[in-house]
Amino acid sequence: MKKEKVQERIVRVASDLFYRQGFNSTGINQIIAEADIAIGSLYNHFSSKNDLLQAYLINEELAWFKGFEEHSAKISDPREKLLSLIDYRKKLQKTSKFAGCHFIKITSELGDSNLPVSDFVKHHKTKQKELIRSLVDEYAESKKDIDPNCVTENIFLLIEGAVVTSTIHKSTDSFDQIKKMIEALLS
Repeated sequence: MKKEKVQERIVRVASDLFYRQGFNSTGINQIIAEADIAIGSLYNHFSSKNDLLQAYLINEELAWFKGFEEHSAKISDPREKLLSLIDYRKKLQKTSKFAGCHFIKITSELGDSNLPVSDFVKHHKTKQKELIRSLVDEYAESKKDIDPNCVTENIFLLIEGAVVTSTIHKSTDSFDQIKKMIEALLS
């Protein structure tokens, strides 16, 4: 097994703490202690806690898109690939024990007080919507009576709502419900 590099360990530990207890509730000293590093090691890799937050968000974004790509890799049917996005988000909720979306959590905690983070989250959600749009466009090639803009917006909002509802109720029922709604939207 490959030995984890110090920088990777710092990001892994900080990411876990930011996600579980929040960015503002996580101190540098806790990150240092749980990563089992010297303070100098942290500052050799990151000049500030905000730099560490940026690394966390970048890693989460890469993992999110890579995870969906792997989840849907064997699906060629555009409709099924679209529906697999719902299953993917449902899986993310289950594996996080219904802790919610990393990006919604950080933006709800920081709001617009940290513009680079706010902009990153907005950009991430735009990329998710663009992914949905590309899947809708692929599906719409065989369906002439579909409004890709409207369908994309509906799917995006339904999924985001299901994530929030699932987080609140600690259940995946909302994903099952929106899957039926999206199936109807696509028929």
